[in-house]
Amino acid sequence: MTTLAPALPQLRIGPHTVQPPVVLAPMAGITNAPFRTLCREFSGGKGLFVSEMITTRALVERNEKTMQLIHFDASETPRSIQLYGVDPATVGKAVRMIVDEDLADHIDLNFGCPVPKVTRKGGGSALPYKRPLLRAILHQAVSNAGALPVTIKMRKGIDDDHITYLDAGRIAVEEGVTAVALHGRTAAQHYGGTADWDAIARLKEHVPEIPVLGNGDIWCADDARRMMRETGCDGVVVGRGCLGRPWLFGDLVSSFEGTPTRRAPGLREVADVMLRHATLLGEWIGDETRGVIDFRKHVAWYLKGFSVGSEMRKKLAVTSSLEELGGQLRELDLDQPWPDGADGPRGRTSGNNRVVLPDGWLKDPYDCAGVSADAELDTSGG
Repeated sequence: MTTLAPALPQLRIGPHTVQPPVVLAPMAGITNAPFRTLCREFSGGKGLFVSEMITTRALVERNEKTMQLIHFDASETPRSIQLYGVDPATVGKAVRMIVDEDLADHIDLNFGCPVPKVTRKGGGSALPYKRPLLRAILHQAVSNAGALPVTIKMRKGIDDDHITYLDAGRIAVEEGVTAVALHGRTAAQHYGGTADWDAIARLKEHVPEIPVLGNGDIWCADDARRMMRETGCDGVVVGRGCLGRPWLFGDLVSSFEGTPTRRAPGLREVADVMLRHATLLGEWIGDETRGVIDFRKHVAWYLKGFSVGSEMRKKLAVTSSLEELGGQLRELDLDQPWPDGADGPRGRTSGNNRVVLPDGWLKDPYDCAGVSADAELDTSGG
């Protein structure tokens, strides 16, 4: 008797099938073209890989850095852009530009960023508190997107006293958004504490009309499957879990396809990936030194759990050429196996932060008089 393999869960984002239902979270300064290339290589091209945050004002004004950030490799399909904006008219213009110039195949809108430079303008995770403004932005985005699917990524709310995700989910459905992703934390939590997966389950029950994706505390492939079982969500969004671990996407594909294999690279293989990552960055930027400097932020993430002395870590964190980086990596004990307990939290973990908001922002969720086009950021990425 032949045993049939279990059917793979499918995620539909407009005309695009994402199988397995795994999405790389847009992360400022991280999910540029080189990092997306690494993640796609390990996944065999399966999944959805979203660009870092693109500011709508900078896109409309054709800011040089922004135009570089929206460049996709020919192998990237579908091409996925995340947009940030607070002015409905500017968001609409940016979306229309993407459509008219064929710049992407999918648009995600950022309503989840908790950093002060964004929330103090009323953007990111602060914006869904202003329900009419959220609705106006979604209306402009969807109405200008034509056949391109529009999705959103958001948090639970500003803090425990200002929870917005259920209202935001319902508004998204009413305005024609294709899917919603929820990070199970408030803006005040930043990346601290534990993600609230129960909120993801509640959102799924609240908006059954469209796919709901869960985000938060996915450190390994088993976490992704557990989130889907426990919440009923339609897919997962992986952020900090892949920092220094681009091969996680290979593990996710294996897990969803029913293969028990999980990658546990020794330090020699990790060092090879580090050098390739830095090389790709240099090629993308067009300057080897700038590429290696940009790579420095990744060093600690890649080396987490391995026995590497503090002096060597400091040296690796100030490298400025591929030759220097490669030479220092070769000085490590490269025969080290994958360390136990290396899959824990990485990146920012601070929590219970005061959310920086525009003056009077919380007085009335329906008063949007204080928000104007001047609140748009003029730079993209990190």
